[in-house]
Amino acid sequence: MTESRANPWAVLVVLCMGFFMVLLDLTIVNIAIPSLVDGIQASLDQVLWVLNAYTLTYAVLLITAGRLGDRFGQRTLFAAGLAVFTLASAACGLAQNPNQLIAARVVQGIGGALLTPQTLAILTAIFPPERRGAAFGIWGSIAGLATIAGPVLGGVLTTYLEWRWIFYVNVPVGIVALVATFLVIPDLRPGRASRIEPVGVLLSSAGLLAVTFGLIEGQRYDWGTVTTVGGVPITIPAIIAAGVVLIGLFLLWDSRRPTPLVPFTLLRDRNYSLMNWVGSTVNFAMVGLFLPLTIYLQSALGFSAYVYILKHSTATRVATYAFVNPVVALFLGWFLAAEPLSARTMLASAVILGAVLLVITAPHKDAIEADEAIPAAGEA
Repeated sequence: MTESRANPWAVLVVLCMGFFMVLLDLTIVNIAIPSLVDGIQASLDQVLWVLNAYTLTYAVLLITAGRLGDRFGQRTLFAAGLAVFTLASAACGLAQNPNQLIAARVVQGIGGALLTPQTLAILTAIFPPERRGAAFGIWGSIAGLATIAGPVLGGVLTTYLEWRWIFYVNVPVGIVALVATFLVIPDLRPGRASRIEPVGVLLSSAGLLAVTFGLIEGQRYDWGTVTTVGGVPITIPAIIAAGVVLIGLFLLWDSRRPTPLVPFTLLRDRNYSLMNWVGSTVNFAMVGLFLPLTIYLQSALGFSAYVYILKHSTATRVATYAFVNPVVALFLGWFLAAEPLSARTMLASAVILGAVLLVITAPHKDAIEADEAIPAAGEA
């Protein structure tokens, strides 16, 4: 990897701008669901695909995008992802019907997948080992902040402007980040040749697509038949099973390649494997909460988008997380760089803290619900 004299903290700011936009769009649309249904006459199934088309495309292409960054340079792929994401955001705001919006969200997912893997690769290359803890702490806090800020920003934009602005807001940020990319981020190139393996790309993408599609559409088809081909029913369980088989074939194929898409040697590190599982569990719980919570609070209990986010104690808890998380993450990054702790110690501390908070807050559940007795939508 070539050396660079670029200011690493300026690079971090630019990378976080792009990464923030991508993760923001995982949750910002949730709060606008009622407005989408009314604004473009979308059915609930179409609204779900507005949400899931982005997530599905994003998830399927991450592995391939990481290899493309190794091949063509991380800055190049980061800039390309920013450009695609920004243009797709404008297209989302201009959409006149659900199908146009879903198509634009797919393109958004492509842009997000192109830029995301490059952020950590660039940070690892540009920050010396003694500073990486703080840099990764800030990067991680941006991830948490974006996930939480999505419903907050979406509620404000939907209430005072309209749903289209949850996409338009990305355009000026994307333009600024794109210009800053070429001014601030050095063009670092890996010191190794990285071939694109088409068989591995097809197997991994098809497998992830089948599994994710089956999980997303399972309830719609009552976990039964989706369609019939030549008199043979194609069911949701069969689609998921096919995806699992394809992923298995990908793992088998990739393990025998000299330059695998997924370097399995990393998984031999127990701490690396364990923390990947922990991170996946946390993200699954956080992201999975927002959609049902939004529908329940707005459609069942009558919150407006503004009231839901800003006028009740839910907002206080969201804001607390949003501002405390970056501070704690930054502190831990610096602290762990100076005083390394074992993964076992950190994980045990987090579990104990979570249990203590659960015990403290559980007795006040009824008081919280009484405090959040919700007026009809639009009421102050």
